[in-house]
Amino acid sequence: MKQPGYAVAVQDMPYRILDDRSLCAMVYRPQGDGIFPAMICVHGGAWVSGDRTATQGFADLIASCGIVVVAIDFRMAPRDPYPSSLVDINYAIRWVKQHAKELSIDPDVVGGLGVSSGGHLILLSAMRPFDVRYASALLAGQAGDIDARLAFVVTCSGVLDPLGRYRMAQQIGDRDILACHDAYFGSEETMSEASPPLMLERGEQVDLPPALFFQGGVDPRVPAGTAERTANLYRASGGEASAVVYPGMGHALRDWGRREMLDMLAQMALLVESAAKR
Repeated sequence: MKQPGYAVAVQDMPYRILDDRSLCAMVYRPQGDGIFPAMICVHGGAWVSGDRTATQGFADLIASCGIVVVAIDFRMAPRDPYPSSLVDINYAIRWVKQHAKELSIDPDVVGGLGVSSGGHLILLSAMRPFDVRYASALLAGQAGDIDARLAFVVTCSGVLDPLGRYRMAQQIGDRDILACHDAYFGSEETMSEASPPLMLERGEQVDLPPALFFQGGVDPRVPAGTAERTANLYRASGGEASAVVYPGMGHALRDWGRREMLDMLAQMALLVESAAKR
């Protein structure tokens, strides 16, 4: 992964056909010879809103550094509560590996990127690639050795502990956040079951690909210390993880400064390069 400089071509394509709708992927491909590492990009929206276009500028910037970004749509609450989105993300990871050649992707260096609630979803997907619920959708023409393991995972403003965020919203009386959590998870018990840091505290057997957790120092929508706590638990469980907190930055990446963005790209580059050497 190099400094920004690649021209980027964008292609929209369906990756999963359901009975009544198609789920699409927006693929950002650096223009050049050879194969590239890839990131499955999962948008935010509190598990109830948004689509594959939500990360458009960010995805284009990452792709210009020499990485294929596959930004996906997935099912959301209230129509499709947990774990429907995890089924789609698990499927999308396998689909990208299956189509690696035509997408100019190295199938051994496919990682994940998630923003806000998408950070929760991609980290949960990374930690539970073989969960029978998440991996329940059969991939058309799938070879037996294609799985949903990720080579690395990156979260930005990630709602990594949904139960912790729910309790924060209760304390400050944020009815909008509470309603989104209720629509997607349905109960605090489910929020706990699907919380990566609580999974680590419980000692669950999970996959731990190398991870980077970015968070703004004054993020009003994520409990302070979420990234650091998750990284500490991740390392204590045997994984490699770093938390990067940018003072003065809030929740929305569009409001982060250029210095923070360039630093984030540089740290992602080191993570991806390390994953490619494994």
